[in-house]
Amino acid sequence: MLIRYRKNYEKIAMGLLSFMPTEKDLKKLQQTIKQYETSDDWQLFLWKKEEDILGSIGILLSGEHVAEIQHISVNPSHRHQGIGKQMVKALKELYPDRELRANEYTAAFLDKCEL
Repeated sequence: MLIRYRKNYEKIAMGLLSFMPTEKDLKKLQQTIKQYETSDDWQLFLWKKEEDILGSIGILLSGEHVAEIQHISVNPSHRHQGIGKQMVKALKELYPDRELRANEYTAAFLDKCEL
């Protein structure tokens, strides 16, 4: 289930985002989290299964019809189970009037989704 990021999930979200190649540096990671917390156009969601948060997906809402996926990550011990694809599918359902696009870091994964 896709849930919206809240401040009390900060450590979990930072841990998941740190798996992204661009978010290895702590200062960069803190800036990214702040961006999601302060800008209405930046939306961060977490994937929750039962009581565990297993993944994160972040988008930038640009214009009226585009949602660009900025970050997508899944806990390494839960990879290859379709969680990333489920997050993308849930985003499509959440934003049916927007075209999902990838940035340079998420493009390879989004291409594999074939949704």
